[in-house]
Amino acid sequence: MFRIEEPYHLLAWVLIPILLALFLLMLSMRKRAMSRLGNEEIVRQLMPRYSNVRQWFKFISIALAILFLGAAFSNPQWGTKREKVKRKSSDVFIALDISRSMNATDLAPSRLERAKKFARKLVDKLEGERIGVLVFAGNAYVQMPLTIDYSAASLFIDSANPDQILTQGTSITSAIELAELSFEMEKDQHKALIIISDGENHDETAVKKAREAFDRNRVLTFTVGAGTPEGGYIPITYGGYSDYKRDHTGELVRSTLNEDMLQKVAEAGGGYYYNIISGEEAVLSSLQIIIDDIEKKEFEQRMFDEYESYFWIFLIPAFLFLVIEFLISYRRSNIISGKDIFS
Repeated sequence: MFRIEEPYHLLAWVLIPILLALFLLMLSMRKRAMSRLGNEEIVRQLMPRYSNVRQWFKFISIALAILFLGAAFSNPQWGTKREKVKRKSSDVFIALDISRSMNATDLAPSRLERAKKFARKLVDKLEGERIGVLVFAGNAYVQMPLTIDYSAASLFIDSANPDQILTQGTSITSAIELAELSFEMEKDQHKALIIISDGENHDETAVKKAREAFDRNRVLTFTVGAGTPEGGYIPITYGGYSDYKRDHTGELVRSTLNEDMLQKVAEAGGGYYYNIISGEEAVLSSLQIIIDDIEKKEFEQRMFDEYESYFWIFLIPAFLFLVIEFLISYRRSNIISGKDIFS
């Protein structure tokens, strides 16, 4: 398996087009300066040892040296030994509410952005567990199945937005049902579902579904409230015009956090209710401790544990091109005058 240990060193390649632009600008300025001295052919006869080709060779040598140095310092590696590794982890699904009400701004900059920030931190806290991501509004969809690819989990959380689901509303029931189906169902193994929502549930069966999931498949349901009891207005955009959501009478709709619903769902699912505004770090630490205590399931993973570095393959030509650039003169050589390969 191929990998690059230090990929940020490849940013050195950005220097090449910048240096090319500066080099072309220098040649242009030099040509204009020479044209001011008189006829171009006569000026060249006055400078018989001047060589444009040599300047190009020196620039190309520097550019290639930067190319190979960037590759060398990034340290390309190849996995040389692959083995099976057995690990133990808990299975956790993070269910993120992306309904329109999550755009309310009673939490700055919005409920959804705060919820996504919390979810990303939660992924970091739960490193070592298998994590899945699902999003829900009127329906629920699995964004990422259970995995230990935490970067992918954070990426899916970052990209979550209300436009991903056409059916609006907030159906916590759909999230619980989908999560239950997506777990690998060992009945003697606890699993965790963490729902991050404002609790504006439009389906009264959520509490019943949480209880059934716990009794049937030992799915522990935790809820995290995103919003305030005072609530806030929901910003919307119509054809480029910004406004707030209104009811059929034209009055502004205020969306409030439904803590009662979220508490009942968590209690029925054998878990606990939290609120982001009570302190993110405290909530994250509590969830981490509880999930650490859940029975771990053993699973097998294939991975490379030995990598051999091949930076030297790129370091050698980089050094050679630097030496070539140093040895090439800007002027033609008198020793091989008339036989100059650069003319």
